[in-house]
Amino acid sequence: MSKAIRVLRGRFGRVALLDMNQPLVEHAHHHCHVLIKSFGHDTGFLVGGEFRHLTDDTAVLINAWEPHCYAHQSGAPETVILALYIEPRWLMGADHKLFGGPVSTFFANRQAHISPYARHLVRLLSDLILDSAVIDTEELEALLFSLMMAMIDRSALAGTAKSLRAVSDYRIRRAIAHLRDHVGSRLAVDEVARVAGLSRPHFFTLLRRSTGLSPGLFVNVLRMEEAIRRLSIGQQPVIDMTFDLGFEAQSNFTRFFRQHQGVAPTEFRRAVDLVGLGLP
Repeated sequence: MSKAIRVLRGRFGRVALLDMNQPLVEHAHHHCHVLIKSFGHDTGFLVGGEFRHLTDDTAVLINAWEPHCYAHQSGAPETVILALYIEPRWLMGADHKLFGGPVSTFFANRQAHISPYARHLVRLLSDLILDSAVIDTEELEALLFSLMMAMIDRSALAGTAKSLRAVSDYRIRRAIAHLRDHVGSRLAVDEVARVAGLSRPHFFTLLRRSTGLSPGLFVNVLRMEEAIRRLSIGQQPVIDMTFDLGFEAQSNFTRFFRQHQGVAPTEFRRAVDLVGLGLP
């Protein structure tokens, strides 16, 4: 069974050490996602329909809103993964001159070689996560920023940068706001399309064009992020959370969370620590 060793959450997003021995379903994040093997078995992720290798020498890079899944092979030994879920606006705010404006396509490639310097940063970051009872926010953020810069191909960035997906179509913004306000409700796609003032096919097309996701996958992103927020900041009973997020039974919510995050909600709550103020 997979296990969350420790999860740190702050204004930068999340960083986690995950002991993974089971696959995950296709999902997405609004974060820039970097996956690095800390130790264990070589493994990989499916990103954009292609298998991306996670080894001692290669990392997997996933842009915001990009669908992906963990492709752990049945019976293979576990892999301890250093997983970065970085808020794009935090990264841009750390060095806006580097990016020259709002961007979301930080990664021109979905696989990157891990340089000796990046591997050194990974060791420092892993040691900080594992060994520090109290996390120094500035030290953690400096390590995260340095590691992200080591992963981003700066020469390719300028040519591939796209507008941050702050959705420009007001109809899709209206639909997304409605979905967020009713994250625990079982909304029919036709109802959300009506709120947006669109036909069902046109809504599908514009949502996918704006976010790259289907309505079902987008709702799953909202549910997961709300579940993670609640598990991080409070002690709401999981059974109450289950019904608030629209699940009929706690077992259904636990299965959903495990399929997307690799661990049960109670395991995630045990492992997560808040770092600093100004949480997103």
